[in-house]
Amino acid sequence: MREHARKLGLKIRWGPRRAVLRELGTLGSFVGQTLCNPPDPEEFRREAERILSEAERELGWMYEARDPDGGTGIIRYLIWSELLECPNCGEANTLFDGCVRRQPARINSTFSCPHCSRRTSVADMRRLTKTTFDELSKERITARIRRPVWLYGITGKREWSRPIKKSDLSLLTRIAHAPLPSDIPLAKVPWGDLYRSGYHQGITHLHHFYTRRNLIVFAALWQLASSSPLRDALRFWLLSYNASHATIMTRVVVKKNQRDLVITSSQSGVLYISGLPVEKNLFAGLRRKLKTIHAAFTETYRPDRFVQVDQGSCLQTNLPDGSVDYVFTDPPFGGNIPYAEVNFINEAWLGKCTDSREEVTISRVQGKHVSDYQALMTQAFREVHRVLKKNGKATVVFHSSSSEVWNALCHAYTEVGYSVEVASILDKTQGSFKQVSTNGAVKGDPLLLLGKRPVRRASLPRAVAPVMEELLELARASSDRAEQTPQRLYSRFVTHYLTREQSVPLNADEFYQLVASESSSNARPPVE
Repeated sequence: MREHARKLGLKIRWGPRRAVLRELGTLGSFVGQTLCNPPDPEEFRREAERILSEAERELGWMYEARDPDGGTGIIRYLIWSELLECPNCGEANTLFDGCVRRQPARINSTFSCPHCSRRTSVADMRRLTKTTFDELSKERITARIRRPVWLYGITGKREWSRPIKKSDLSLLTRIAHAPLPSDIPLAKVPWGDLYRSGYHQGITHLHHFYTRRNLIVFAALWQLASSSPLRDALRFWLLSYNASHATIMTRVVVKKNQRDLVITSSQSGVLYISGLPVEKNLFAGLRRKLKTIHAAFTETYRPDRFVQVDQGSCLQTNLPDGSVDYVFTDPPFGGNIPYAEVNFINEAWLGKCTDSREEVTISRVQGKHVSDYQALMTQAFREVHRVLKKNGKATVVFHSSSSEVWNALCHAYTEVGYSVEVASILDKTQGSFKQVSTNGAVKGDPLLLLGKRPVRRASLPRAVAPVMEELLELARASSDRAEQTPQRLYSRFVTHYLTREQSVPLNADEFYQLVASESSSNARPPVE
């Protein structure tokens, strides 16, 4: 930072600053509090290793497995599979047996029945279900049947894999008779916009996101962490692994030129459960994660530093008028991610879920439309305006593929007396799942610097065609290839209008169609 400031010729007064973080969500405020005020990293590492060893002494047998040579190994992870019924012969088969091939790896969208060889689209096949009594909720639930099909293990340093054996099924039977820890949260899922009647069938409570084995192990680790003097730091470490890797939302994917399936984490921003969920060894995974968290704490640990973290809505704060020099905010991007719902799994373990009533979002289930979103955003910007000093600045990071959402944001900050002074693009190393996979997604979040000054009377917006042509010329002249992507061009397109206090005229998908049309016309040979 000092070198960067020197090169720019900036005169900066270096020193500590008081930061106040405000976050509506239980998980977000917990993460902020822990990362900004971490414990001594070496004390943390020793305590984390202690609870891992203690839990593993008691429950390590749950991850034992016989290797292909008959020796005693350890499970690294295990693939489960949904059970499907063949519409031709009526036999039950696993999705794995009918669709998955290895060496090279592929997952087919058509199911080839191992009994009658009939090929059927997976989308047209019936998933088999079973009704059982849930010992925690004391209810009868009907859920999809999932069976273990393939196991990846390690013996010493030798990694191996094989199909499921009788010994694996015997171990699962033993685990089924093991008592559940008494302090597992009985938390009902607050289903909303993310609910899907198919793969969420029977998923009504927190514990339904886990295999019995991983539920027992995680609950045991949570109990040990909760009784430690470093409780919050240990819980942070456990939760950093939990929703992404400890649940049945973990999955397998196929990657180009890979001979075997690739194990990956859950999809971010959703609560998706695939037909081939993966059960990971929590002890092994948390040991790897410990290195990352220890390194993070080493970076942020300062005994004399304190950052204030408040959990609460930004619609109203207890900060005095004109007391803040600078505000940085990354508000919810319309209806992209329902954070209160997404964060449920981790927040249920913390014992307090986010109150979504003041969540600034667009949600069909919550009954919040674009007009409601704009009203809530306006209220939040009004509060920012109140606490910010006269010459204070506010930076807003935003991302949306909808012109309607962009214009709601623009109306929100202009209504309370802000205007855009500078606009840029924030390049994230890794986008969210929806940024990467959704049609019409935007790559590179526009970054807006707002200042308190009267909003200029907006001139009539320029026509779309000349703006696009200007942006395309600049992109072609740039040495940065990212500037030439349709996603980056749309971000530039948005900031062009916002810096002029004009409405954004096109959604991302409409803009991309025009870019594609322009590119194809330029590629045509001249007509003689």
